[in-house]
Amino acid sequence: MLLCRTALCFSLLAVLFPVVLSEQEAQQQPPSAASLPDAEQCLTCEVRQHMKTMRLNAIKSQILSKLRMKEAPNISRDTVQQLLPKAPPLQQLLDQYDVLGDDSRDLLLEEDDEHATTETVMITASEPSSVVQVDGHPKCCFFSFIQKLQANRIVRAQLWVHMRPAREATTVFLQISRLMPATEGKRHIRIRSLKIDVSAGVSSWQSIDVKQVLAVWLRQPETNWGIQINAFDSTGNDLAVTSAEPGEEGLRPFVEIKVSEGPRRVRRNSGLDCDENSPETRCCRYPLTVDFEAFGFDWIIAPKRYKAYYCSGECEYMYLQKYPHTHLVNKVNPKGSVGPCCTPSKMSPINMLYFNQNEQIIYGTIPDMVVDRCGCS
Repeated sequence: MLLCRTALCFSLLAVLFPVVLSEQEAQQQPPSAASLPDAEQCLTCEVRQHMKTMRLNAIKSQILSKLRMKEAPNISRDTVQQLLPKAPPLQQLLDQYDVLGDDSRDLLLEEDDEHATTETVMITASEPSSVVQVDGHPKCCFFSFIQKLQANRIVRAQLWVHMRPAREATTVFLQISRLMPATEGKRHIRIRSLKIDVSAGVSSWQSIDVKQVLAVWLRQPETNWGIQINAFDSTGNDLAVTSAEPGEEGLRPFVEIKVSEGPRRVRRNSGLDCDENSPETRCCRYPLTVDFEAFGFDWIIAPKRYKAYYCSGECEYMYLQKYPHTHLVNKVNPKGSVGPCCTPSKMSPINMLYFNQNEQIIYGTIPDMVVDRCGCS
């Protein structure tokens, strides 16, 4: 009966976390009842290892599913280094990551329990359409926005511009002009201007509020032809970095957009926890660290690793006083029915910084990635 319940648990978990088992694993036969006493400890180890493998495979497929991706972005580690803006807001996001996480903290669950939700988007500038250019200029800047961005969800939108060092202390006028098709006569419409005092020989990042401009572009996408950025010093030199010249990789302008995703509710952690050397046979939560680099997911910027946990153990009827709901359910089951399985009873999200298929940087929340509690069901 013990082995039957274990086999059924594997089947149920395969439905919850779809994994394609190898033909060799599928053909393995359980040990006979006569050999069970001597092999019980070994069987427990095998069960835990199998559950761990299933959990890792499930996470690998769930990441893409929850991000609504059919396949992983084709972005290598070298490409990531080239595309990452060397800018303060990105560094702030990276600095907040504790690679292995803090499992004692209160955890948040988004309203959408199935898919990732977006909190921050960073969009790097690209070259605008030829219809706004004359003799191939300007080379910057067009921003392509993801369709799911909604104007009424935008909390903040900042345009970040990197300025080369000035030869001497001076005043710089950072100017943002909206581009228009050359056929419409007036091609540049100034929308924002910022006066900046800079020191000699010091480069810097400057930000300017573009929330209103972004709101117009999201409501009327046909008006988004891009912008031109200039930062003229007192001698007329343009200090704004608007293209990736040699030595200026990661310094192109980008827009940082913070999005509100609505109310959240708090969930707290509790339940029986064990370590890998624990003699516990009951349903328990065990440690498991997921390494995205080992998956080959170089497009995930942070975290590179996180604590996911997995469930393993027996759900003997003698232990069911710990799980009162399951005990009531089993009382009404027909006599001789197979007992409950050890599965996640509570899960929580992780925050992730990653590149999407369009090479845009997304900071969002992915639900149900951490096992908070294991139970019998």
